[in-house]
Amino acid sequence: MPAEQGAPLTVAAEQAMADELRSSLRGEVIDRGHPRYDEARAVWNGLIDRRPAFIARCAGTADVVQAVRVAREYRPVVSIRGGGHQVAGSAVCDDGLVIDLSRMKGVHVDPAARTARAQAGVTWGELDPETQLFGLATPGGEISATGIAGLTLGGGFGFVMRTFGLSCDSVRSLEIVTADGVVRTVSREEEPELFWAARGGGRGLGVVTSFEFGLHQLGPEVAGVLALHPYERAEEVVRAWRDATYTAPDTVTPELLLWSVPADPAIPQELHRSNCVMIGAVYGGPTGDGAASALAPQSELGPPLVDLSGTLPYVALQSANTWRFPDGERYFMKSHFADELSDEAIRTLVDWYSRRPTPESLIVVRTLGGAVARVGPEDSAFAYRSARYNVSIDAGWQDPALDETAIGWARSAWDAMKPFSSGGTYVNFAGLGEDAGELRGAVFGSHEERLERTRAMYDPEGVFAMAALRP
Repeated sequence: MPAEQGAPLTVAAEQAMADELRSSLRGEVIDRGHPRYDEARAVWNGLIDRRPAFIARCAGTADVVQAVRVAREYRPVVSIRGGGHQVAGSAVCDDGLVIDLSRMKGVHVDPAARTARAQAGVTWGELDPETQLFGLATPGGEISATGIAGLTLGGGFGFVMRTFGLSCDSVRSLEIVTADGVVRTVSREEEPELFWAARGGGRGLGVVTSFEFGLHQLGPEVAGVLALHPYERAEEVVRAWRDATYTAPDTVTPELLLWSVPADPAIPQELHRSNCVMIGAVYGGPTGDGAASALAPQSELGPPLVDLSGTLPYVALQSANTWRFPDGERYFMKSHFADELSDEAIRTLVDWYSRRPTPESLIVVRTLGGAVARVGPEDSAFAYRSARYNVSIDAGWQDPALDETAIGWARSAWDAMKPFSSGGTYVNFAGLGEDAGELRGAVFGSHEERLERTRAMYDPEGVFAMAALRP
């Protein structure tokens, strides 16, 4: 008799489950007594300290099928790990089974068809160099250590999203193992409802083992703006940046950060770690006069402290911020979508940034629209196509003694921005597990009921029910 999902397994059931996993998987099965258990259960966010009963480190899709079969039989809590870079740490669970895809690293690029097939353990830092060999790219995240799977299934913000859309918008097809152990290739033509759900709502649907992405001509060099402005002019600069976003062409994806000046050798040392307003923008096309003209309004916001604008390799752009978010430090992020940034909203952002608890903490405003908004609202499960901005409150710190202070600052700043929100929260910046209840409707909006019907269709026994509830 299988256990009720979520209930702790008996000692006998745990042992039987371990025996079945070890006898059926080519990959490694890691339990609490394994010498690399602590290493295997660790994720990017050092705030997460969960202790699964087993980690099934799958060698391929056949291993995933066997792991799903065992999960269906014994009904442990199940979590699915790709890159393990998500803020909420949903890749690992307590006392359950982690289906770990992090060793599944295959990538194949077809330059003639302009497609790439990548397994779910691949990170953006591993995919981008392969596509850039041919001057092609698919829109990815802003940190190269991020896994392609979690980011894409949640939508996928990135540096060129106004030009090429979210990461999920370039997905041509997916291979997914559903709760019945069937390997399905889903696309617009095959199992379209599952394909719809996986693009923006892809939690609790099954285990996605690979992605086929459409590729776009981009690189190897891209043009961008990176200008650091004095914090004393923060409100003025943010207002001018907001006004410039109204007329930005779809080829430009503007971004604004309230943050510390990085300790970059190209920046005078006396400015390091001081507060600043950081203006970033990337042109999603060839470098040259057209790029310079399109980016000009992002550069004309007053005299900067430092101007690092210019051209750089696309691969370097994608990895430029990774060092500022190292593995094992502590992170908490929550976000709002917004249609406007009123002067009062800007004053509120600047005020709350001035109260930040650590130099690693920041506030990010990303500009949507363009290709993101051109996708029909019912074409994918991503629910907030029409929003102009996403405002993310990002706490970062190292000392566990600061946990309450750092998380409290981020929650309070997020609460203060609620009156300026148009509704909704980006699932990849949605807090921690305890935020799941309040976020159910906020994350998936009007698509919530359709997603629940789709999950019930493909997982009637709720094998992945707990995974679906996590941020």
